[in-house]
Amino acid sequence: MISIVIPLLNEEGNLELLHQKLTAALTQLNQPYEIIFVNDGSTDGSPQILDALFRQDPAVRVIHFHQNFGKTAGLVAGFRHSRGDVIITLDADLQDDPAEIPKLLAKLDEGYDLVAAWRHDRQDPIDKTWPSKIFNRVVSSFSGLHLHDFNCGFKVYRRTVTEQIPLYSDFHRFVPVLAAGKGFRITEEKVQHHPRHSGVSKYGAGRAIRGFLDFITVLFLTTYLKHPLRLFGTIGLLTFGLGTLIEFYLAFLWLLRVVAGFDIDPIGTRPLFTVGILAMILGIQLFSTGLLGEMLRYFTFRPEQEYTIKKILEREEANPRVPVIMD
Repeated sequence: MISIVIPLLNEEGNLELLHQKLTAALTQLNQPYEIIFVNDGSTDGSPQILDALFRQDPAVRVIHFHQNFGKTAGLVAGFRHSRGDVIITLDADLQDDPAEIPKLLAKLDEGYDLVAAWRHDRQDPIDKTWPSKIFNRVVSSFSGLHLHDFNCGFKVYRRTVTEQIPLYSDFHRFVPVLAAGKGFRITEEKVQHHPRHSGVSKYGAGRAIRGFLDFITVLFLTTYLKHPLRLFGTIGLLTFGLGTLIEFYLAFLWLLRVVAGFDIDPIGTRPLFTVGILAMILGIQLFSTGLLGEMLRYFTFRPEQEYTIKKILEREEANPRVPVIMD
């Protein structure tokens, strides 16, 4: 079975056409499929439209959140409630064409575990494309995974990937990095990109800043999680080396004063050195504490902590035409 997971927020103008395009693309595959819409606290007419689609189409399932918890939480909920061995994610804005799904699935058949779509001709304003280009370049350079479009929500996964990658915060854009760190095979495929059909983008400058901060965490988790001594040991050695240099400097000043008779103030009257060392140590402690906190959260994280579900609309797996409503 193929599971389509679509997290959305206030997309009332796109949902019916998106459903039509998805149905047209998926029926051509001659495989069983399900479409899971995750309503991330929409305040427009999206909930009512989703409920209507559920009543019309036995393949549709709907998850309603109590409030807006973010795209990552929406994906996690969709992953956890999906039934397919292959999971496809895409946004509800119709900028990614469902007709491209067979092309991505064909790439998966070549032996890859995750196929990321690459919007090589993006139909977005410059205030979205340029920050995205910089972001992609930075992530590719530091992670070693050379993809052109980490931010694209159009991806195809084997189920094993979604089951083994814990997600929280805004980590959805870093799934390829996290998956590569666990040994999964990753590739990308060019897709057509279209202007937004209806509604407004939820992208803002704050998202770009949060993305870079999250990337620091992901880089740490994928590089140093199994061997934290490589990080903390390096910082410790650098700190120790700096302290040693300062001690040599102080010893040199002491020799100039005592042996050569230079008129130099006593070392004990130089509190600035002590303040500087203490500030550096405190900074290292605070930074290390933050990273250790990320490690603890990574190991103890449970996906259900990130969101609460208001209602689930689905049908019995054995009899897909019998609706089941879970409040």
